[in-house]
Amino acid sequence: MTDGHDFSCRVVLLTGAAGGIGRATAKVLEARGARLVLTDCGLASNSSAQIWQRPLDVRDPQAVDALIAEVEGDFGPISHLAHLAGVMVTNDLTAMTDDEWRRLFAVNCDGVFHVCSRIGVRMKERRSGSIVIVASNAAGVPRAAGMGAYAASKAAAAMLARCLGLELAPYGVRCNIVAPGSTRTPMLTGMWHDDGAEARVIAGDPASFRTGIPLGKIGTPEDVAEAIAFLLSDKAGHITMADLYVDGGATLRA
Repeated sequence: MTDGHDFSCRVVLLTGAAGGIGRATAKVLEARGARLVLTDCGLASNSSAQIWQRPLDVRDPQAVDALIAEVEGDFGPISHLAHLAGVMVTNDLTAMTDDEWRRLFAVNCDGVFHVCSRIGVRMKERRSGSIVIVASNAAGVPRAAGMGAYAASKAAAAMLARCLGLELAPYGVRCNIVAPGSTRTPMLTGMWHDDGAEARVIAGDPASFRTGIPLGKIGTPEDVAEAIAFLLSDKAGHITMADLYVDGGATLRA
């Protein structure tokens, strides 16, 4: 008998697996027995009995269809999905280019639709499955100036997750959201240009309307990975359409 956290013999697909949170999530799920399909734009194809690794651009619906068909035909039915693929562009909305806007939505919103709708169809037919979509705490509140387009794209992804969860609930399929805040990944640290940047993120910046982090620390990829694994697992068997913020209290959200 399993303890509800066990993923033995279950096929879990992760998008955005090359990122900091993606790698941490893969490690957590591998340790709990999952058979993993890891995808990202820059990954080379590699296969073993436990882990498949494949390149995937979530903006390309034909590539998504081909990958899902390959996985389900040769590796096994996808029982769990963690959608982490995403990009960030920081710029004021009044200064953002059309290309920047389109790239954000192509990855952060269109990609969610391409992957989750197609896997959702298969889970619906099997009347079981669990999906977690990684959004952002910026999807729920305006976190700071310069993040308007990113926040809008993540808000769209979060609403898609809720609506998908509503559609799939009668078929026993759960769909939840994990909303990280500032997390120690290359996406965050790449924006730091001096030794005081981390302290400023923790303290907040009233000039850019950004609140600080009440817990007084930056999150780790493992913090977010554990939240993803919980919502995917049978331990969260009566949770769907939930939005779990993993941000140290930064959004001051009830």
